[in-house]
Amino acid sequence: MDHELKTMTITCPNCGEYIQILVNGEDDGDTYIEDCEVCYSPVNITVVVDDDDELSVEVRSDDDI
Repeated sequence: MDHELKTMTITCPNCGEYIQILVNGEDDGDTYIEDCEVCYSPVNITVVVDDDDELSVEVRSDDDI
């Protein structure tokens, strides 16, 4: 898997706006928090690399945890 930083567009689970984040494939399974650039609410981001080395993220608000 190529472990360079990748820019991904996600939907903020708090306000519904699209935001861009940087994701590192080496962080597979890690969860971290970034504040939304629009509403400034925390977004919980979990990095997922599947069996085919496809990088994705799961996003949740604090209320969803």
